[in-house]
Amino acid sequence: MPTIMVVEDEAPIAMLIKAYLEKAGYLVQTAASGEEALNRYEWVKPALVLLDLMLPGQDGWAVLEEIRRRGSCPVIVVTARGAVQDRLKGLNQGADDYIAKPFDPDEVVARVQAVLRRPSSLVEPGVIRAGSLALDLAARSLLVRGEPVALAPRDWELLAFLARHANRAFTRSQLLDHVWGLDYEGGDRAVDVAVKRLRQSLRDWPASEGEIVTVRGMGYLLRVY
Repeated sequence: MPTIMVVEDEAPIAMLIKAYLEKAGYLVQTAASGEEALNRYEWVKPALVLLDLMLPGQDGWAVLEEIRRRGSCPVIVVTARGAVQDRLKGLNQGADDYIAKPFDPDEVVARVQAVLRRPSSLVEPGVIRAGSLALDLAARSLLVRGEPVALAPRDWELLAFLARHANRAFTRSQLLDHVWGLDYEGGDRAVDVAVKRLRQSLRDWPASEGEIVTVRGMGYLLRVY
């Protein structure tokens, strides 16, 4: 069964999440600090990490950054810091989802199940794969059918974000916030232009494996088959 690592310093909350996840059929490992989580991460090899941000010592932001440096293990942030700015910061730093406290433990289980339903072929340490497409997160490089494809920095960030959240649609406004940043003062047109460039860069990626799809009246998603 998949192993979920719960990183939470408040023991009652950690035990509550653990009980619900085990009831749903998952194996659960807990850690009460950022240091403990990172020390145990390599041998636990979790399928997903539930991460509190307000931890003693090394905080959740630092833990999230280190997990992203090591690979692409899905991370769901669970925290009392539920402001929009905090949620956007978490997603921008690579979190796959964000749950604010107080929460319904059934919702936590549902979010875990939703993230783990994403195509398993996408995830391996440090690389996101979809058929013949390989996105190396550490090297910030892209291969399509074994051939390197050069991308502008913003286009690479957009593709990496969509790939981390494959088969999930985002509005143009959300993509601007996550990829361009909250301080960006340009309009939605920047997203359309970047997507057009990406589609041209990915022209050799077989449509049978995936594509960037326009969601009418909303925005875009990276669909992986």
